[in-house]
This record gives sequence, structure tokens and C-alpha cells, in this order.
Amino acid sequence: QVQLVESGGGSVQAGGSLRLSCAASGPTFNNRCMGWFRQAPEKEREGVAAIYIYGGGGTYYADSVKGRFTISQDKAKNTVYLQMNSLKPEDTAMYYCAAGASYGGTCLLDEKRFRYWGQGTQVTVSS
Repeated sequence: QVQLVESGGGSVQAGGSLRLSCAASGPTFNNRCMGWFRQAPEKEREGVAAIYIYGGGGTYYADSVKGRFTISQDKAKNTVYLQMNSLKPEDTAMYYCAAGASYGGTCLLDEKRFRYWGQGTQVTVSS
């Protein structure tokens, strides 16, 4: 059973930065994509970023975070990170780490393709 544990959430002022971590354990080798999703109150969950964990590690971002967020991995630690810079109040949400299948060698920001989920970590950005 794959287990994902997020950490690094917190409260920050607009313009600030946070780094989220997701430590994976268990049989993760079949899950070629690791992703970050978020859900704000009364909104649907949305994909934020994903990384293909094999080969060159292609990365994929939602338009709303491109240029501000960076997803990366430490293969030795089985950990994926989400560096969030220039945070805005609209980034406030519960952030979830997920592991799932690739699609033609890429990762889609579609929660239906992610089978395993962490418990979430709260990010709050104040204006």
C-alpha cells in the first residue's frame, strides 16, 4: 500500500513563499506521476503541478501557478516538493499530494488518474 505524507503547510503573507514536501513509502514504482492538488472551501479540487518521476522527470503546471510554483523530486528520499513563491490569497487551500499513472509518458492534472492521496496540508495566504 502506497502511503503519502505531506508537510510544510502554514500561514504566510501575500508575496511570501512556502515549500511543501510529500514523502512516499510502499510500492511506488508503478506510480509514474506524483502530483499536487488543492481544494479551497466550496470549490472543486484542482490540479496544481505534477512530475513524471522516471527519466528526465517532466513537469506540468496549472496556468494559475506557472512561473510561481516549482515541483521537484529527491529520488533518494522518495520525496516530492512543491516550492511556492509569490503566493497570493487565492492560493489559500488544502494541498494534497497524490501518486498515479502516467498517460503516454506524461502526467495529466486530472485527479481521476491519481490513485493514492495524502491527508493534506493547509496553506493560508493573507493579504
